Amino acid sequence: MHVLATRRNTAVAALARTAALALLVAFAIAGLGAVPARAADGDVTWTVRTASNSFGADRSSFSYSVNPGGQVKDAMVVANRGKAPLDLGVYTADGFTTGAGQLDLLTRDKKSIGIGAWVHADRERVVVQPGKTVEVPFAVTIPDNATPGDYAGGIVTSLTQADTAEGINVDRRLGIRIKLRVSGALKPNLAVEDLHVDYAGTSNPFGKGDATVTYRIHNTGNAILSARQAVSVTGPFGWLRADARDVAAPPELLPGESWEVKVPVHGVAPAVRLAATVTLTPTLTDASGSTTSLDPVSATAHGWAVPWTLLVLVLVLVAAAVGAPLLARRSRLQRKQREEARVREAVEQALREQETSTH
Repeated sequence: MHVLATRRNTAVAALARTAALALLVAFAIAGLGAVPARAADGDVTWTVRTASNSFGADRSSFSYSVNPGGQVKDAMVVANRGKAPLDLGVYTADGFTTGAGQLDLLTRDKKSIGIGAWVHADRERVVVQPGKTVEVPFAVTIPDNATPGDYAGGIVTSLTQADTAEGINVDRRLGIRIKLRVSGALKPNLAVEDLHVDYAGTSNPFGKGDATVTYRIHNTGNAILSARQAVSVTGPFGWLRADARDVAAPPELLPGESWEVKVPVHGVAPAVRLAATVTLTPTLTDASGSTTSLDPVSATAHGWAVPWTLLVLVLVLVAAAVGAPLLARRSRLQRKQREEARVREAVEQALREQETSTH
């Protein structure tokens, strides 16, 4: 069971609905079970849970595997814990993964093509008296031409009330996640795209620096997937390998979704030409919650890591090695020229003295 509570002004209703649903799914993926739900502001007076039936009891969410053209029926139970009757809206919507890695739901005004289009409650509103519960049946009807694979979304109850003191509408929501697998050929696949490696050097000519590896994980298959990640950076011929530590797994990505990744790699030698390799091991979770590891997927990209400080030091040493003999030769030549000038001057002085004594 999951909680959704938010406040929205009519001028920013769409934005607030999105933020509210993000809160809903944050609770959903936290794995909360069928316990009384509470909103962030403590004003939600109802709870939602899965009905106990042939699908099981005390389920934390709805999960189905259905053939194209097939149908299943289930129900959500709404309980009023307050002292006044509740008139709640009921609707379903497709899910998507937010930039924070949480499952969110499309707002009611957005078009759904999966869960939101195929799951229909038997009513759009439900009235629940104080202290009572009401079961809201719904049907999952799969089109004959539905594409096999995984879909995610949710069924939501909502209550909108005016807050005259603040001049806004308060929209509170509770919902439950729905995961659906349409039977057929399951083709799980992840791709590594737009892979780059950048190097940040060090002032120590013999030291190591840091590299940053960026890439995009793209779910190109038809199954919901996460992955274990490994990132390494090497020099030419695979030498001087440095591995990234503790690379976090991406969230579960729905088919077609992408996730941007930025990984720091420390202790990278400035080996002029670097190779960054990313290896993903996709993980597939079945309806029972068991996880299966699939064949790894790898990609490699290259980048420059020029050891500028070391090059400057080498140039200085080369200049010193080449310049020292030249300076020594020039010094010897200057000493020779000074000695020759001294000798000439001494000879000339001796000749002058001899001529003077003769006369």
